[in-house]
Amino acid sequence: MKQVLLDLNSGAISVEDVPVPSLKKGVVVKNHFSLISAGTESSLLSLADKSKLGKARERPDLAQKVINKAKTDGVLSAYQQAVSRLAKPEALGYSCAGIVTDSNVSEFSVGDRVACAGAGYASHAEYVSIPKNLTIKVPDNVSLEDAAFTTVGSIAMQGIRNAEVTVGERVVVIGLGLVGLLSVQIAKAAGCRVFGIDVDPKKIALSLELGADIASNYDGLEERMASFSPFGADKVIITAATSSNGPIEVAGDLVREKGRVVAVGAVGLNIPRDKYYEKEAEFVISKSYGPGRYDRSYEEKGIDYPIIVRWTEKRNMDSFLELISEGKINLQKIVTHEFTIEEATDAYDLITSRKEPYLGILLKYNPDTSENNSTVVYLNPSKSDTPSHANKNTNPDKIQNENSNKNTTTKTNSPIKTIGCIGAGIQAMSALYPNLAKLPVEFRGLATSTGLSAQSAGKKFGFSYCTTDYKKILEDKEIDAVIIATRNDLHAKMTIEALEAGKDVFVEKPLATNMEDLEVVAEAWKNSDKNVQVGFNRRYSSLTGQLRDFFRNRSSPMVIHYRVNTGPIPADLWVNDEEQGGGMLISECCHFIDYILCLTVAKPIEVYAKSVDPSTAGSINRFSNLQIVISLDDGSIGTVTYTTLGDKAYSKEQVEVFCDGMVGVLTDFRELRLVKNGKETKTKRWLSQDKGFPEELNVFLRGFEDNFPDSVSSTLLTLKARESIEKRLPVAINVDTITD
Repeated sequence: MKQVLLDLNSGAISVEDVPVPSLKKGVVVKNHFSLISAGTESSLLSLADKSKLGKARERPDLAQKVINKAKTDGVLSAYQQAVSRLAKPEALGYSCAGIVTDSNVSEFSVGDRVACAGAGYASHAEYVSIPKNLTIKVPDNVSLEDAAFTTVGSIAMQGIRNAEVTVGERVVVIGLGLVGLLSVQIAKAAGCRVFGIDVDPKKIALSLELGADIASNYDGLEERMASFSPFGADKVIITAATSSNGPIEVAGDLVREKGRVVAVGAVGLNIPRDKYYEKEAEFVISKSYGPGRYDRSYEEKGIDYPIIVRWTEKRNMDSFLELISEGKINLQKIVTHEFTIEEATDAYDLITSRKEPYLGILLKYNPDTSENNSTVVYLNPSKSDTPSHANKNTNPDKIQNENSNKNTTTKTNSPIKTIGCIGAGIQAMSALYPNLAKLPVEFRGLATSTGLSAQSAGKKFGFSYCTTDYKKILEDKEIDAVIIATRNDLHAKMTIEALEAGKDVFVEKPLATNMEDLEVVAEAWKNSDKNVQVGFNRRYSSLTGQLRDFFRNRSSPMVIHYRVNTGPIPADLWVNDEEQGGGMLISECCHFIDYILCLTVAKPIEVYAKSVDPSTAGSINRFSNLQIVISLDDGSIGTVTYTTLGDKAYSKEQVEVFCDGMVGVLTDFRELRLVKNGKETKTKRWLSQDKGFPEELNVFLRGFEDNFPDSVSSTLLTLKARESIEKRLPVAINVDTITD
């Protein structure tokens, strides 16, 4: 299918062939029309067009994240990750309408006419995959062309609701663009008298045609306002988009005593206190198109709010469509241009060049053809079978010696020549695929859930094809092994399916998010002659090798403390989702638990974990602030301290090891200090971390011995740590029940 993409590096717009997106919890829709929101989308175009320095000035919040990362991970690592993020194309569009072609929810059936919302979902593409709470049926008497305005109409609707207008009130709308003109019509439908304000004479004239009682520019506002409403406006709705503080100033002049001002558009927010104070005027910022926006439970999982939350984003969408159906909203006069999807670059050229006036710009799609509905796109079908050059700096034999231990089970030892990959998230794009590209292996197929990520990552790393159906990877007989880098809840399921398809598997951690999945995937491994390697990369670092060598001939137990200071983590991050991520304990702490097992080469026998007290934690996630004490069968003990309560500017990870009168301290996988007999030696990585990514991948591709049982032990121990927190008791560990 065709989709409009923005290159965040250069600002270039293109129409690319990408796979049709996969069905998630909702519907797949064949678009008939999508609306270009010139105001919102042009701001993104402007950002993309800036230099890297210009982008940093425009988004100082993101620039600070890069700076903080450079302090802990090294300048090179931080730069590479930032460049990797900018290299990923951005999907444009967030308001469209079309016909349902697939559904897994009872609310919608194939053939339904629907309007769709949401950035990253309702894109300018021939097909879109939309969650059910961002989809609404279109009344029979409403055209799909008009329905494509539903998202922008819902933004206007939410602004009106936040203004709390009532019949007969005097309402001022400042800014007569798309949202402003829709706000004028909605306010009129609510029984209000409306005064529209803009600098563009054509928009002023159009607002009068669409029902405004009075409209003008900023000249002579005092006199016009006196005739419109001598006591001032009951409500002022700002739909302008400007960094200027002018609209806020004007709104303060026009609003009546104890009136209300609502900012819908992105405007300067330096509120003049005296004006608002003297009138005791309220000021409200309207958030997008209603409650539910930016809430993953509502938008992605489809969990609706109770009716007491009367006007959610979906209910606003429905209400706007009702107004169109009743003839109270006129959209035909707002549409100034229509382009086919193939002509999308011309549409954006119109916006950026401003060579002629525009307002409502629609992209239209051919509704009668279905030839562009493939889940597979061939990027480089004539690609040579000759593998890329190996990384000459890697010594696989040394790596294997460093990571062998008494739990190792030998399976097949065949080198891997061709791989298929599933997933293209941050970890895959910044750590896995760039390092795989340096190794002697052919990139054959890449699967992701969205066509955009599949196509962009596939082109970047030279895959032969990309797809949104991961089973195409498993069915491909040319593929020797599969890399699984999806969200956590899919790891065990896909590993089992890949083993059953006769593939070797490299799966990102965690191997499983619950005991049932762990037991099933372990059983699948036992019944297969294929290898499984879990992405516990830290054990493959050269710094880890030095640390293990230092304590290799120890005669006493080890005492290990692994401290992790992540800094604040957003509560709505997918990793914190119980279903998809399992929380930071399951998703991240498994790394540090595995590292302790790697250093001691011992079996865990007991774990006792304790989190912050949930009764006093407030909004603090207790499974992200905890300590885990591990007892091992050689007498060693290891402690993991994991917290989100610290400052990100401080070091993130530090491992301290004490044994036989010696001390080893590893900080952020950049600095290793080894102390013995009063003397200290230090190893320092100045530009980047050494977390072992190239080494772990080379071990996997060379078909070395499978240490899957170690990964099972680490995963089991992680799950039991959570059980210990919930029971508030130590929990015994018997890894043999799963690995034997």
